[in-house]
Amino acid sequence: MIERWSRDQVLALAPDAASRSAAQKVAAPGKWSACGTTGAVVYGECEGSGAKPYLACVDLTEPAYRCSCPSRKFPCKHALGLLLMWAADGVPVEQGAPQWVTEWVEARAERAAKEAAKIEAARARKAAEASSGEADGGAHDGGAHDAGAHDAGRAEVSSGEDGDGASGVGRAGGSSRSGAESVRHGRVAAGLSELERWLDDQVRQGLAGAAEHEWEGLAKRLVDAQAPGVAGVVSRLVRVRADDDWPGRLLEEYALIHLLAVAYRRRAELPGALAETVLSRVGFPVAKEEVLAGAAVRDQWDVLGRRDEEQDRLISRRVWLRGRRSGRAALVLSFAPQGQPLDASLVTGTTIEADLTYYPGAAPLRALVATRHDLGADDAVRYGSGAGGAVAGAPPGVSPEQALDEVAGVLGEDPWTESWPLVLAGVVPGRDSIGGLPLHRAARDPWRLIAVSGGRPVTVAVEWTPRGLRPLTTWDDEGTAVIL
Repeated sequence: MIERWSRDQVLALAPDAASRSAAQKVAAPGKWSACGTTGAVVYGECEGSGAKPYLACVDLTEPAYRCSCPSRKFPCKHALGLLLMWAADGVPVEQGAPQWVTEWVEARAERAAKEAAKIEAARARKAAEASSGEADGGAHDGGAHDAGAHDAGRAEVSSGEDGDGASGVGRAGGSSRSGAESVRHGRVAAGLSELERWLDDQVRQGLAGAAEHEWEGLAKRLVDAQAPGVAGVVSRLVRVRADDDWPGRLLEEYALIHLLAVAYRRRAELPGALAETVLSRVGFPVAKEEVLAGAAVRDQWDVLGRRDEEQDRLISRRVWLRGRRSGRAALVLSFAPQGQPLDASLVTGTTIEADLTYYPGAAPLRALVATRHDLGADDAVRYGSGAGGAVAGAPPGVSPEQALDEVAGVLGEDPWTESWPLVLAGVVPGRDSIGGLPLHRAARDPWRLIAVSGGRPVTVAVEWTPRGLRPLTTWDDEGTAVIL
């Protein structure tokens, strides 16, 4: 049996405020001619404007949503309304589901099995290629092996030269680069060389001379130079300039941008994992298929919270996770144009058994959910839930001192890290701090968190940023997740 979600958790899945309002109106038994749940699936028939009712269904194990209504919002108000009734224990338990429900669930299971088989085949091919490469390398040099050039998971250094005269670094698993890649490296090198000169001028002339149009023009030139990651950082400098403490912050941003430009120019001298981080920060993509084919980390992953941001008519969704056994942090990132649905398969406050594969880097954080698994019987007893379901209760946390040690280690590996998920245990929140750690200016006066705490220590999931903590989720005395 899936652990029942709270009203907060259901409403947090809504794509916008209008959907939340409409869902609450639909969440009335009189609107539904039939509804039920098998424990893993919730389904129902809701009255609509036509003669036939809308058929809504939610597979709780992922979750996934289906509805016959014409709405392009995801999940729609009918799926959300059905979940609200289920959360309030208003949906009867049934032994079986209608045929249209079972057909949909079986089709999803078949697709999932095929996708899992593809991932396993890709991993097998990658392992075979790695073994073949090692064998060829050993035969070529008579058994001598350069461990620094072929460590598993590290970027390899090409013998070719970029347009800037520096050796190029390819993605892990590749021994050569295409002509298109070499041309791009040349363009990026030229763009970052201009950026270094511009930064030198800024520091020499003084920070007060910086103008908005200069940053916008520089960001556009970096986009043309195929360095979108750096362009995005430069375009955000306008917001830094608007803050009261802008001189110090602007100098910090300039220093990090300069460090990235220098690191790219000297990337052949860097350890493989750090070189991968530099390439990612500059804007070189890693194919999803390549990530999924990498080594998987299986764990009980707590979904700590999520945050949506809108920029340039594109909405990004950040979902934070922490592994219960491994203690590893993870970020699942998705994008969609305005008006298009975002991934809603990770519910804040739940815990899933899954394989995650990480994007390469010195301090890996961004990951993909490769495969989900049913919660085993032993884990269900240990964590207080049923097979296939979410784990109840607060995740394990650390003290503020331990959290700062973790962040310090992350910054030592990747100095461009802008956020990191933490779970603080036994902390008392205040108006401008949690456990003595300062809150982000936009997150101060967290009255809901303070109300749950009542002046007593609580467990709270937060997003660390250089500007302070952003509270994500806390848990009340009954172990129910309260989204902040």
